Amino acid sequence: MICSNQTSQQQFSVTFEQIKKNFVYTFQTLFGGGVANLELIQTDDVLESGIEITAQPPGTKLKSITLLSGGQKTLTAVALLFALYMVKPSPFCLLDELDAPLDESNIGRFTDLLKKFVHESQFIIITHNKRTVSAAQAIYGVTMEERGVSKTVSMKFNHLIGDTESAPQNIAEAVRGAKNPQAASA
Repeated sequence: MICSNQTSQQQFSVTFEQIKKNFVYTFQTLFGGGVANLELIQTDDVLESGIEITAQPPGTKLKSITLLSGGQKTLTAVALLFALYMVKPSPFCLLDELDAPLDESNIGRFTDLLKKFVHESQFIIITHNKRTVSAAQAIYGVTMEERGVSKTVSMKFNHLIGDTESAPQNIAEAVRGAKNPQAASA
């Protein structure tokens, strides 16, 4: 039992240090500079320790995350999420209107960083922002052409030629096509 706990503590410490380094990188990438840090709140057992997040966007004083603006908090949280992904990518991630509090320049840095992770994970982003939509490989939406009748629409983008590709009529067909590339091309 003690040996297992020591192994867990050692693995946690190594992983935490890597996430900490990644967080500094992703924070600076998203903010275009600044300083960020993760620190363990000291306890007897590192596995029960809390984590203090500090962030200093360019041109500001070092602050606890609770003192940041909504957009700064969002970018800091995204920096931490991507720092975790750099250690252990998840195959799937759902982000619901994450870009709502961000201004145009921050959305650009967010989508640029996001593009570095799309080969490891599939991201579904719920958004109303045109710039985020334009960075997508495919969009799926719901429209109401007549009162009380919803219709799903989808479109895939071919960024290499700067055009859209024909897409299945409904989301279920699109998902089946994504799982079976043969069916999508047939």
